[in-house]
Amino acid sequence: MKKENMTICSNQEIAENTFEMELTGALVQDIQAPGQFLHIKPSHENVPLLRRPLSICDADQRGGTLSIIYRTEGIGTNLLSKKTNGETVDVLGPLGNGFSLSDINQEQTALIVGGGVGVPPLYGLARELARKGVHVETVLGFSDAEALFYEDAFKETGNVYVSTVDGSAGQKGFVTDVIDQEDLAFDRLYACGPTPMLKALENKFPKAEGFISLEERMGCGIGACFACVCHTQTDPEGSEYRKVCSDGPVFPLREVVL
Repeated sequence: MKKENMTICSNQEIAENTFEMELTGALVQDIQAPGQFLHIKPSHENVPLLRRPLSICDADQRGGTLSIIYRTEGIGTNLLSKKTNGETVDVLGPLGNGFSLSDINQEQTALIVGGGVGVPPLYGLARELARKGVHVETVLGFSDAEALFYEDAFKETGNVYVSTVDGSAGQKGFVTDVIDQEDLAFDRLYACGPTPMLKALENKFPKAEGFISLEERMGCGIGACFACVCHTQTDPEGSEYRKVCSDGPVFPLREVVL
């Protein structure tokens, strides 16, 4: 983990209220797995006080760059969207534990399911799986066509299916509807997105093996403040818990309470 003022190479809107930012800096070399995240200070001033946790979308360690994708929803992300090339952002990272690729073999099939701003960390995962020789099937869910991004990028890794709630792009409905309609089979499941989507996947595939990445509000990002704890499914109301920032954000399916 490093604290660094990373330099912005580009910052552009790629969908409605959704931005892609490319950064360069030394901490790119510390990235160990897809699914890790950065804790970014939106401003060099004291307001807003807290950093924003943003997943690493992809990284080029040879070139020393990484990309993040974020949606403008509040003061912090709106400040980020106004930054221009050559400016710097105060970054802490890479943080958390990413997706494990050790338990999936060449020629097996990975089903990747992403919803909304849960899509970004799955892109780097899809690329790593494809490089490993894994057959990748991706299902991306969005509210509507205006929110859709990275469909073509994922197509470079395998088959891609899109669902939108209003039917304005891809198939109308939810990601689970697409999985049913396309009769998608898989050896491992990897998912990131809204909690209801993750719950639906766990209920639909109670015996599936794989991993989910959680989206949580965080304070410190390093496991000290206990702002992002969640209970385990083996002890849902007891004293056993996991910190999303330091134990996650990636967990095996059915390890934590959603």
